[in-house]
Amino acid sequence: MKIALIGYGKMGKMIEEIAVHRGHHIVLKIDEYNLADFTKEKIAKADVAIEFTGPDSAYANVKRLLECDIPVVCGSTGWLEKLGETKELCLERNGSFIYASNFSVGVNIFFELNKKLASLIAPHKDYEVQVTEIHHTAKKDAPSGTAITIAEQILENMKSKKNWVNHMSDNVEDLEIISERVDPAAGTHKVKYSSAIDDIEIIHTAHSRRGFALGAVLAAEYISNKKGVFNMKDVLNLH
Repeated sequence: MKIALIGYGKMGKMIEEIAVHRGHHIVLKIDEYNLADFTKEKIAKADVAIEFTGPDSAYANVKRLLECDIPVVCGSTGWLEKLGETKELCLERNGSFIYASNFSVGVNIFFELNKKLASLIAPHKDYEVQVTEIHHTAKKDAPSGTAITIAEQILENMKSKKNWVNHMSDNVEDLEIISERVDPAAGTHKVKYSSAIDDIEIIHTAHSRRGFALGAVLAAEYISNKKGVFNMKDVLNLH
């Protein structure tokens, strides 16, 4: 499989290492220093593109790739207000697109545990819930996309919570997401349910970016010959 990497920072380099190890070829690498190479002619050499940049550039990058009829795997966070529009564009062009707030196999299993735990605790009103996310100080967005996914899953299953906030709150209808920035944390996400009697807590701790990079390559392998909008549940058969 021929892969275009849109974003060639630490994550892009890790994706390259894993992709090459799995027998794939990197035919295009785009970062802030060679944006002039981000052309339709050069994109066309790829079977699939993997986009990991930032919230300010992700939408434009993905839009350009879809308009070039290249399957796209996107892991950039902080641009979700454009996600619905992007999915519509993919379907209009009969393209292929996967977005995930986190591509780690372990995190996506954690998501399923989170939904189940929230649904089990929902009838028990004595429990209060809080989400904590810890990342390195270079992370550009807060809360993390993963934490937002976790919070939205809880909101879907616990009707006592109406919305999430990224600060401490005295409003019992608010779901608190506490963001901490500590080097060299690769990413830790915690969901804690507390009552006067006991606490229940689930935690996922990433030891490196490797799990995220592997998941992105698995997603690229999955959509390289498919049409439609997919997610990591499809890739990992978690339905």
